[in-house]
Amino acid sequence: MSDWPQPPAPDRHPASFVTLAGADWLASASPHPRRMHHLWATRPTAPSVLPCGTVFDVINVPALFGRRMADCLWAAGPGSGPVAIHRGRLLLFAARGTAQRLPALLSWEEWARSMPPLLCHGAGDAVSIPPLHPGRTAPDAPPPSSRWLVAPDVRDPWLPGPDVLLWACVRAARTAPSESPAAPDAVRPAATGAGARP
Repeated sequence: MSDWPQPPAPDRHPASFVTLAGADWLASASPHPRRMHHLWATRPTAPSVLPCGTVFDVINVPALFGRRMADCLWAAGPGSGPVAIHRGRLLLFAARGTAQRLPALLSWEEWARSMPPLLCHGAGDAVSIPPLHPGRTAPDAPPPSSRWLVAPDVRDPWLPGPDVLLWACVRAARTAPSESPAAPDAVRPAATGAGARP
C-alpha cells in the first residue's frame, strides 16, 4: 500500500480517514489480515466486513441516540474509541466482552426503558465497516451513508468498556426528548452469523 494514506479530501475532516496504523488494527480482527490489507489497497472506497469478539466488540445504536452517546463520551467522559455510521446506525467500537456485559448492566437501570434498541455484536458476530477512505464527492453532496466519524488511527486504540458505555447510555437517555418512544426490550444481543451484519 505505497499510496497510503491518501491525502484527505478538502471537504472531509482528517478524523474520517483511517491511517495505516488504524488499518493494521482493523485487519488484526480478521483471521486473514494480509487479505484485508490487499482488499483495502485495491478497493479503498468499498465497505468491508470484520468479525467481532477477538479485537473489539461493537455496540450498534440508532444514529440520533448514538450521537448523544458519543457527545456524552467526548463532552464529559473519557472520549470514545472508533465510531462509524452505517445504514442509519452508529457503530461504537468497544472493548472485548462489552457485548456480553452491557445488556446485563442496562437491565438494572431505570433508564433502560427510555433507550432505543441497542444491538451488541460480540464473539461469533460480524459487522460491516465503512470504507477506509471515502471517495471524493461534490461539495454540495450529502455525506455518504457509511463513513467514519472517529476513524481508527493507532495500532492499539483505547476502547470503552461496558461501564463507560453504560454511563453514556444513561446520560444520553436522560438528555433525550421526552417524546422518544420507550422500548421495553431496549437491549438485544446481536444475532449471530449472516444476520449479524448491520
